[in-house]
Amino acid sequence: MSQVSLERQDGSTVCERCLLAETPLTRLRGLLGRAGLEGGEGLLLRPASSIHTCFMRFPIDAVFLDGESRVLKVVGELAPWRFAGCRGAKAVVELAAGEAARADVAAGETLVVRPAARAPAARAA
Repeated sequence: MSQVSLERQDGSTVCERCLLAETPLTRLRGLLGRAGLEGGEGLLLRPASSIHTCFMRFPIDAVFLDGESRVLKVVGELAPWRFAGCRGAKAVVELAAGEAARADVAAGETLVVRPAARAPAARAA
């Protein structure tokens, strides 16, 4: 999976290391098998208008986006074995529980998807 970062239009970071799940297999896999998400980590599922946390071992925040990456709805602290959806959503960002509140993500704002910053290439010795 490729990695992107999510920022507000003012340049402030919402998620610095966000995996991009755009194929049926990567969307199906999602966060299954992971023990958790660290701060600054996330998963961008697109297309998607709903998610579930079945078989997951930790709660997450879900940020639902429309086709222009405008936040439609934020669901915080979604526990394992729960479902969430949003009419009109085209993508969902899954974040560590509490990260949406920490980043003050709110309905109505627009997020920008950017290629993730890459670590500098190792210099030849």
